[in-house]
Amino acid sequence: MRKKIIVFLYTIILSVCTVTAQQRLIDYVNPMVGTKSMGHTFPGACSPFGLVQLSPDTEMIPHNIDGKYQPDAYKYCAGYQYDDPTIIGFSHTHLNGTGHSDLGDILIMPTTGDVNLDMGSSDDSSKGYRSHYSHQNEHAEAGYYSVLLDDYQVNAELTATERTGVHRYTFPKGTDTGHIILDLTYGIYNYDGKVLMSNLRVEDEYTLTGYRITRGWSRMNYTYFAVKFSKPIKNYGCRNAEKPKYVGWWRKFKMEDNFPEMFGQKLTAFFDFDFTDNKPLEIKVALSPVDCSGALNNLETETAGRSFDEIKAGVQSKWEKELGVLKVDADDNRKRIFYTALYRTMINPSVYQDVDGRYRGVDHNIHQSEDGATNYTVFSVWDTYRAEHPLLNLIKRSYSKQIVNSMLNHYKQSVHGALPIWSLMGNENWCMIGYHSVSVVSDAIAKGIDIDKDLALKACISSSNVDYYDGIGAYKKYGYVPSDFSGVSASVTMEYSYDDWTIAELAKYTGKQDVTDQYTKRAHSYRNVFDPSIGFARPKDKEGVFQSPFDLLDTHNQGFIEGNSWNYSFYVPHDVNGLINEMGGDKRFVQRLDSLFTMHLPEKYYKDNEDINEEGLMGNYVHGNEPSHHVAYLYAWTSQPWKAQSRLHEIMNKMYRNKVDGLCGNDDCGQMSAWYVFSSMGFYPVCPGSDQYILGSPNAKSITLNLENGNIFKISAPKMDDKNVYIQSVWLDGKPYNKAYITHADIMKGGELRFEMSSKPNKKRVFSAAEKPYSLTPTLQ
Repeated sequence: MRKKIIVFLYTIILSVCTVTAQQRLIDYVNPMVGTKSMGHTFPGACSPFGLVQLSPDTEMIPHNIDGKYQPDAYKYCAGYQYDDPTIIGFSHTHLNGTGHSDLGDILIMPTTGDVNLDMGSSDDSSKGYRSHYSHQNEHAEAGYYSVLLDDYQVNAELTATERTGVHRYTFPKGTDTGHIILDLTYGIYNYDGKVLMSNLRVEDEYTLTGYRITRGWSRMNYTYFAVKFSKPIKNYGCRNAEKPKYVGWWRKFKMEDNFPEMFGQKLTAFFDFDFTDNKPLEIKVALSPVDCSGALNNLETETAGRSFDEIKAGVQSKWEKELGVLKVDADDNRKRIFYTALYRTMINPSVYQDVDGRYRGVDHNIHQSEDGATNYTVFSVWDTYRAEHPLLNLIKRSYSKQIVNSMLNHYKQSVHGALPIWSLMGNENWCMIGYHSVSVVSDAIAKGIDIDKDLALKACISSSNVDYYDGIGAYKKYGYVPSDFSGVSASVTMEYSYDDWTIAELAKYTGKQDVTDQYTKRAHSYRNVFDPSIGFARPKDKEGVFQSPFDLLDTHNQGFIEGNSWNYSFYVPHDVNGLINEMGGDKRFVQRLDSLFTMHLPEKYYKDNEDINEEGLMGNYVHGNEPSHHVAYLYAWTSQPWKAQSRLHEIMNKMYRNKVDGLCGNDDCGQMSAWYVFSSMGFYPVCPGSDQYILGSPNAKSITLNLENGNIFKISAPKMDDKNVYIQSVWLDGKPYNKAYITHADIMKGGELRFEMSSKPNKKRVFSAAEKPYSLTPTLQ
C-alpha cells in the first residue's frame, strides 16, 4: 500500500512539473509579433501545422473594385491590422505573413440587440455587426486567443484542433437573446464575384453543415464545414444579397426566415440563442476539403465530448511537445523572440485532408492517403525552400517526409507534370519564380529522409522541363532567360541555375550520371547573365545584348524580382567560388559584401515598395526579402570570415524584436522565422541540397536539439552576450573544429558543438580550401 502511495505522489509531482514546463515554453510565444505596418500578424488560435487558423479579422478591403487594384488590401493579407479600432469577426483560414493572400473562410461574429447582417464600417460600427475592442482586453498565446467585444460586452475566446476551430462566447449577464452572425461573403483579398457559391443547411437545432466555393489566389477553393452549437437554436434567418436571374421553384419558400436550406453567392445568416441561463455558448466549426460528411467526421473525431477548456489544454500540450524539440538557455528577451520564431515555423505547411485520409488533389479529384500518410498544402516554396524546409529536415523529419510526399503527389496529379510552385488549398497559383520544390525534394533526400528517389528524380526533371512556364524553353535554348521572355529574366535565370544544381545532386543518389552531367551544365547558367564589365548580374535579350539603361539599385523593370542587381548578384548559393570569380576575386568580393551592408540606399528605391520599409534595411541589405537571407554567411568562403559574425548579430537584433512590429518583413509561411532559429543556433543552410550548414555566430548561451532519432545535440556558447559575438574557436565533442561548416550527419549523431566567444574577432581563424564550404567551382582563380 505504501509503495502505491509513493508512486501516486510521484505521478502528481511529475504532472505538476510537466505543467510548469509547458507554461515555460508557451509563455515565451508571442503570436502578436508580426509586421505592424503591413498587417501580416496572425494572432489567432491554431494547432501545429493545422488546417484551421482561427483568428480575428479587423477589416475587409477588397483586392480590386471593377478590376482596379486597391493598395490598402495589402495590409490585410492576414485579415488583422493591429491599429484598426474594430473587429469584424473571426474566420477560420488565414495565411502566415504572405505577400499576397486569400482565405478568411467562414466568418463568425457574436452580437446582441437588433440583428444586423451588414458588416458596417469602422467609422460607425452601429451600422453593422462589427465591434470596437481594446488591446488591453486582448490576449494571445499558442493555441488560444481572447478579446472583449466592447459594443456587445461579449468575451470571445478561440482555440483549435487541426481541423476544427472552437469558439466560446460569454454574453453579459441579463442577456435574453444573443445572436451569431455567420457571414459567407467575407473573405481576405475579396472582390465582387469571388464567392462562386455557398450553401448552408440546418441539420437539427444544434448542427449546421455547408460549403463555400471561392475563386481567388486559390482558383477553385472548396471549403466544406460543419458547425455544432452547445445551445439549441431558437430562431434563424438569412439574407442573400445577390439578385439571381433564375430562382426556379425555390420561389415557393420564404427562404430568409427559418428555412433549413440557404444558398447563394452573397449569403449571410444569423442564429438566435437563449442566454437566460447565463451560460456561455460554445461553437465547434470543422473544415473539410472533401465534403460535409467529412467535416462532420472531423468534428466528431477531434472534439466530441470535449469542452472548450479541454480542447485548449490539448492543443497547448501539442504546442509544448513541438516547441520542446529545442531547449534554449538565454535571457528572457531572446527566449521570447526565439520561441515565437520557432512557433511560426510550425504554422505552415498545413494539413489538407480529413481524418479518414481523404483529400482534394490539384486535379480536383478526391484521393485517399495510404499507410497513415498525411497530405499537406500551403507551399510558399520560393520562400520556404531556403530555411523552413531544411529546418523541418533537421528537427521535424517525420513531418518533412509527409510534406515532401505531398509534393510528389501534387506532381502526379498535375496536368503540367510539375511539383508545386506555390500550392494552396488543392490549387496551384503559380506565384513567384523558379521551380524550387526540386530543392525541397533534393534536400530531404540529401538529409537522409526516406523518399522514393526514382519518383523524386522523375518529378524534378519533369518540373524543370515545362517549356511554357516562365521562359524555361528559352532558358534551355539560350542558356539563360532572355529579357524578351520575362520581365524578371535575370532573377529567373539565377534561380533556375541553383534549382538545376539540386537536380544534378539528386541524380547522383540514383546513379544517373547522364542526368548529373546535363544538370551540372545547366547549373552554370547564372554566368550567362553576369556582365563582365561591371561584375554584376544584368538582364540581356535573346541577341545577347545587356539591358541599357540599367540601374543596379532599382527593383523595378531591371530584370529582378523582390531585389535589385546588388542584392541578387550574390544569389549563387551552389557555386560561391564561381561567384567570387565573376565579381573579380576575393578582395573585391569582400569589399562588395561590406558595401552591401553599409552603403546608403536612397529612399526613392524603396518608398513605393509594399514589402519593404526603412526599418527592414541595413544599407542595401534587405532582410525582409528572401534572396538576401544567405548573404551574410558568404563571408565564410572569403579571407575574412569573421565579418559575418557581427553582421549576423546585427540582423538578429534589429530585424527580430519582441513587439507587435517585431518583424522587418513578411514572415512568408515561416521562412523569416526559420532564418532566426537557424542563425540563433550558429549555423545556416546556405545551399539546401548539400549536407552542410555554414557556421555563423550563436545567439544564446546554449540550445539543445532533441532529435527524432533519440540523440541529443547541444550548441553551447557560455560567454555569448551583446558584446561577445565573435568566435575565437569552435569545438566538436571536445576536439578543435576547424571547418567553416558542420554537416547534417555530425548533428544527427548527437554531441556538442561549443563556441568560445569574445568581443574581438579572431582574424587568424581563416579557412583553407579544404575547410571551406562546398562550391561547384572547387577553387578560386
